[in-house]
Amino acid sequence: MSLDKATVAKIAHLARIKVPDDELDHLAGELSQILSFVEQLGEVDTQDVPPMTSVAAQTLRRRKDEVTDGGYRDAVLSNGPETAEGFYVVPKVVE
Repeated sequence: MSLDKATVAKIAHLARIKVPDDELDHLAGELSQILSFVEQLGEVDTQDVPPMTSVAAQTLRRRKDEVTDGGYRDAVLSNGPETAEGFYVVPKVVE
């Protein structure tokens, strides 16, 4: 795919990038090379290639799912301006 000067100017305008007119030809050539490389990647057969999330096979370490903290309800509620029956008291928002 080959881009011309007008197309590059339009892309720059849409991207809100100010590109001087004397650089449009050079930029058009670079963008055309990038697009031709992307087209080449589309021709590669990846049918039997499994999806990859990392270049190195890794497994995450896991920890036991157990409660190690808690039981500080009164200490936490003491930070609020007003509490009642183990909850924060807030103004009514919906009537």
